[in-house]
Amino acid sequence: MSEISQLELFQAYYDLIRKILNHFAGEQFKDEVRLAKTQFFDNAGILDESAPSYELRMNQFFDWYFFTRELAGIGQTPLDCYHVARELRLSVEELALIDNLKNHRHSLFEFLKIKGTDVYIKDLLKNEKLVVKQSPWIYGFESDEIFEARLIPVNGSWIFTKGFCFHPKEARKFILSEIKTHQKNADLNPKDMMLRLVRMRYKFERYRHVKVGMIYSNESKMGL
Repeated sequence: MSEISQLELFQAYYDLIRKILNHFAGEQFKDEVRLAKTQFFDNAGILDESAPSYELRMNQFFDWYFFTRELAGIGQTPLDCYHVARELRLSVEELALIDNLKNHRHSLFEFLKIKGTDVYIKDLLKNEKLVVKQSPWIYGFESDEIFEARLIPVNGSWIFTKGFCFHPKEARKFILSEIKTHQKNADLNPKDMMLRLVRMRYKFERYRHVKVGMIYSNESKMGL
């Protein structure tokens, strides 16, 4: 594995995730996917496939659907219940990749810097600095911008999955306050907070005429 580039590793993980999703988001699970979209996008209706952000939003959704959301009637995520779908016929190599997928890190991050193709970030939930070495993703990051992402541990480094959610800089103070609240209360689930923030980001995109502070707020009048 050490001789394989980060780009090749990323492709291997992406192909495996897509293979499992093709089953658990396929025809047999169409009602499940429909319900999941309603939950994720907060009843926002049909997404505009021509919108510039459409692919990014769908990457966010399918990452959440694959890693976080439990399937109705099964009580496990697609990642955790891949073994019930015998038709997947996963190879020994793919099963080894799944072990790493299960150890992924899902958090809110702050961008620090880029050095060559290495991306330096800070995990805000764990207050820990990380380096994503030889990252295929080096564009789109901005200082003071908080983003949600999932990282897969590989060979002492990390690989980003495709489901980024970049929050507006103006929401930074609110997000940091929410993080602090969750750090002080072990009963709160950061996954719930991150999903709520995704919905806020999506509503901010839809309602450009509304100030950020009216959407990223615990007193929001927009159903968040």
